[in-house]
Amino acid sequence: MRIHDLDPENRPRERFLSSGPSALSSAELLALILRSGTKHLNIVDTCQRIIAENGLEKLASMTLRELQKTPGIGQAKAMQIVAIFELNNRLSHKKNANRRIQGARDVYEYMKGRIPDETQEHLFVLHLNTKNQVTRCVRSTVGTLNASLIHPREVFKSAIRESAHAIILVHNHPSGDTEPSNADRQVTTLLKQASAVIQIDLLDHVIVGKTGWFSFRESGLLG
Repeated sequence: MRIHDLDPENRPRERFLSSGPSALSSAELLALILRSGTKHLNIVDTCQRIIAENGLEKLASMTLRELQKTPGIGQAKAMQIVAIFELNNRLSHKKNANRRIQGARDVYEYMKGRIPDETQEHLFVLHLNTKNQVTRCVRSTVGTLNASLIHPREVFKSAIRESAHAIILVHNHPSGDTEPSNADRQVTTLLKQASAVIQIDLLDHVIVGKTGWFSFRESGLLG
């Protein structure tokens, strides 16, 4: 069934105008942006399918190639979907600019949308000023953390160059389990010792998952 075959009150555009965006499903909102379907699939059905098969969370990080596996999604529509989520990420980053960190929850909120590929571990270094505001977020390493592979010089290099008052380490666990591994503990101990020598305080090391976090400081493990 084509969109124009629906009763006017059931069409996404008309419902948006009469009731506002909150009245529409995620598929209908996406359909408004993508606008047109194909000869055999209307755009709402196409959007319902891609969201049902992937979910909004996965949809937000899919590549052009992955998106085009759904019938009715060509290169142009795939680019539109990627652009939507990229704009959302940029807005989130803008809102978090110079955010003041008061605890691990603030770190978790700040990092949302900043991890480019959650199937891999990424170690980030947050630079903080004297007011505990984040002045920069630097990705230091990619891959499983291992104390033998991480050199404090690389972790602290940008913080020294930019005269950061303190730093917070953040890394993700692709499994979603935020419990620290032995390697996580070794890395934290190594970098805490280095921070004392360099005199740039390591305030915390936060492990983030999809729905939660682990804080070395709040768990009494930072020393």
